[in-house]
Amino acid sequence: MYSPWLVPLALASGIVIGAGLVVLIVVAIERGRRARALSDVTLPDGVGAVLDTLDSAGFVVDPSNNVQKASAMAIATGLVAAQQVVHPEVVALVERARDEDHPVSEELQLARSLREETNLRMLVRASRLGSRYVVVLAEDHTETHRLEEVRRDFVANISHELKTPIGAVGLLAEALESASDDPDQVRYFAKSLTRESLRLGRLTQDIIELSRLQSADPLTEPSLVDVRSVINSAVERNRVEAEARGIEIVVRGGKHASVVGDADMLAVAVHNLVANAVHYSPDGSRIGIGAAVTDHGIVEIAVTDQGDGISEADRDRIFERFYRVDPARSRRTGGTGLGLAIVKHVVQNHGGDIRLWSQLGSGSTFTIRLPEASTASVPVRGEN
Repeated sequence: MYSPWLVPLALASGIVIGAGLVVLIVVAIERGRRARALSDVTLPDGVGAVLDTLDSAGFVVDPSNNVQKASAMAIATGLVAAQQVVHPEVVALVERARDEDHPVSEELQLARSLREETNLRMLVRASRLGSRYVVVLAEDHTETHRLEEVRRDFVANISHELKTPIGAVGLLAEALESASDDPDQVRYFAKSLTRESLRLGRLTQDIIELSRLQSADPLTEPSLVDVRSVINSAVERNRVEAEARGIEIVVRGGKHASVVGDADMLAVAVHNLVANAVHYSPDGSRIGIGAAVTDHGIVEIAVTDQGDGISEADRDRIFERFYRVDPARSRRTGGTGLGLAIVKHVVQNHGGDIRLWSQLGSGSTFTIRLPEASTASVPVRGEN
């Protein structure tokens, strides 16, 4: 039997279903419009290529601070990781740039993620890129600040180091004059005056030597250098002091090793290592000097002592100018604080490096590593 309610019920259902379909269609259209709008906003042409060629750190972030593109250096320095800006200080600078009509910049001190012993000093610039993005460029000034600190320390240290013996010479000269009637006092002050003048002379010579090593072309006349001869020369220069303290110096290897360079400079470098080993070794101990050629064509000259060793905190600074592990002992033994700095520069000028192994209570080993001389014809000093 036909019910009068079927027609209005069918009409109502049709209206509801139709309205639902209309809503779904409108939502789908809106989503598509938004998706097209988002897809239409892309990085300006050329930005990605520029970042790919940058040697410095650079990256682009979107409104959510997600990194859309980053240079290799931005990732290597730890500014960007997993498409995110790592440091909150940089994020804050980005937010400032969004609110400004001009680029903003600031020098930031940023913590390293792996090497926490030294913070990064970065000059960071941020600027809006279109209406959506922000581009960030960062210059690493860490090394510049480190060198500036070294320069300031060098000037301060050299002033102090020169002032001490010069002041001592003046005081001893006055004391010598006032004690002219006392022969014993005259001899005592004369010996002290000689000691201070020798120390001043060594310090001046080391400064001159270090300046020469830092010149543009320190190896003006390279020649074939016999490694064993260099070692023997260094040993002879330290033999008297070593024997006076009962220290035995043992030399092994290096008879058939040779390098190309300046024999006198290399002799100074090895001498400085041996002299340090003698100064910091206990009486009656042994110093070992070994030389060998590795399978990779590297000549290694190792100087090992049985001293107190060097702490881990001091190892990073041991090759700095005027740096002393034990300042009082260095001055007592006549050390200038430039010996290891000279060694480092000599080795670097010869295309090599120097390595340190040390353990407190077990002594230290300094190893000079230099390229072995090739079979090419190299002039030997003294030949015509």
